[in-house]
Amino acid sequence: MTTTTPVIEVDSLTKSHGDTTAVDDLSFRVHPGRVTGFLGANGAGKTTTMRILLGLEEPTSGRARIHGLGYRDLPDPLRTVGALLDPQAPHPGRSARDHLRWLCRAGRIPFARADHLLDEVGLADVATRRVGGFSLGMRQRLGIAAMLLGDPRVLVLDEPLNGLDPEGIAWVRGLLRDLAGRGRTVFVSSHLMGEMEATADHVLVLRKGRLIADLPVEEFSRGSGAFRVRVVSPRVEELVRLVEGDSVVRRVGEDTVEVVGPDSSTLGSLAAREGLVLHELTPLRTGLEEAFLALNGDETGQEGNR
Repeated sequence: MTTTTPVIEVDSLTKSHGDTTAVDDLSFRVHPGRVTGFLGANGAGKTTTMRILLGLEEPTSGRARIHGLGYRDLPDPLRTVGALLDPQAPHPGRSARDHLRWLCRAGRIPFARADHLLDEVGLADVATRRVGGFSLGMRQRLGIAAMLLGDPRVLVLDEPLNGLDPEGIAWVRGLLRDLAGRGRTVFVSSHLMGEMEATADHVLVLRKGRLIADLPVEEFSRGSGAFRVRVVSPRVEELVRLVEGDSVVRRVGEDTVEVVGPDSSTLGSLAAREGLVLHELTPLRTGLEEAFLALNGDETGQEGNR
C-alpha cells in the first residue's frame, strides 16, 4: 500500500458535451515516485481528463487538483507541472530553439536550459530548423524538452510514444522510469500496452468515462481472469463464431487465431463437443494487453485496443 500523499487528486469529475458524457463521475489519486499509466480505448475519456487537469477545459461537475490546487491557481505552473498533450502545438514557423526560448521567457527560465534540453532529447543538430519540417517523432522529442523546461515535479503526458522509433520509445521509457525513481509524479496515457507493461508501476483503466481498475500492473494482469490461447484449426471460423461475445479474437493466419478470454481446457472441451479438429491449442503468456482486452473487448473490437 502506498503511504505517500497523492499529488494529483480527481474527485467526482464529470464532463458532458450535449448528450454525450466523456467523463462520468471519475475519482482517482496519482502518487509520486511511480509511473501511473492511464489506459482506455479511444474515446474512453483519457485526454479530456488530462485537459481538465491542466485547466484547458472546464468540468461539468467535480474537480481535478494538483497539490490541492486547480492548475490555474498554481503559483508557478511551469515549474510545478510539465505537460505533453499535443506535439503539433509549436508554431511551425519557429525553430526548435526559438520555441523553447519563448517558453523560457514566459517562465523566467535561463535560455541555457533550452539548449541543454535540446541536446538531451537528441535535437541539438536541428535546433535552428523550423518545427514545420519536423517529423512526428521529432515533434514528440521537442514536446518532451518543453515539458522538462521548468524541472517540474509533476509530469503529465498524453500518448508520448506516438511517432517514435524503437530507439526513441526505449529512451522515453528510460526517462519516465528515471523521473519516477527520483520522486517525480509521472502520469502517462498510452494505447501501447506492451510499453506500458514495461514502463508503468500502477494503472488506471477507463471504460466509457468511468474508472474500472486502479491497481499495480502486476495485480491487474494477474487478477483479470484473462487467458491467451493460440488455436490452429481447419475449422477455425466455426470456433470463432462459438466464442464471440465472451472472448476477444485476433487473427494470426488463415487458420490461426489468438483467443483472449477462456483458458485452453475450456476451448478444447468446446471444440471436442462441436466435433472441431484442432491442430494446435497453446496457452500463451498473459500480460497487460490481454488483461486490458479482457476488460475492453466489446469496445475495442476483435482487432485489438486502438
